[in-house]
This record gives sequence, structure tokens and C-alpha cells, in this order.
Amino acid sequence: MIVELRKKSQITLPKEIVKELNLIEGDKFEINVVNGLITLEPVAIYPKEYLLKLEEEINALKEDSKIKNEAFDNIDDLMKSLKEKEK
Repeated sequence: MIVELRKKSQITLPKEIVKELNLIEGDKFEINVVNGLITLEPVAIYPKEYLLKLEEEINALKEDSKIKNEAFDNIDDLMKSLKEKEK
């Protein structure tokens, strides 16, 4: 798809991409240049207090003997592991 750079350096994301990625007005993006290519990555921004609370909860779960020696790359993997251990 081809888009056009407009006034104030703005571009419009094609409707198909917005729909495919479930984007809504106000979503935030990380923008980078990688090997001459512009990349946009949707990001979520959370208050610092929320992240600290989440970190406390994750650390408490890690202390649980069920997952003591496991490492997780993200919260989804942690939750999946916990659900599997409940079975």
C-alpha cells in the first residue's frame, strides 16, 4: 500500500491495517528507522504505580513453589504456566 506524506508530516494508516490490528483513535506507537525503513509498533502505556503493583504480584507468584525455578519472558507465558499447573 502506498500512503502520502501530508502537511505537518502526517500520514494516514489505511483502513485495512487499522482493522487488522484492531487500532483505535488515540493508540500510541513506537517509531524507528531500521536499515532505512520506517517501522511503527503499537505500544501500551501504563502508569508507573500499575507497573510496580504488577511487578509485586509477579514476584509473589514466582515465590510460589509451583514456579520457583521457571523464567518467563512475559505475563502471558506466566499465566499459561499457572493454568497448566492447576490441571
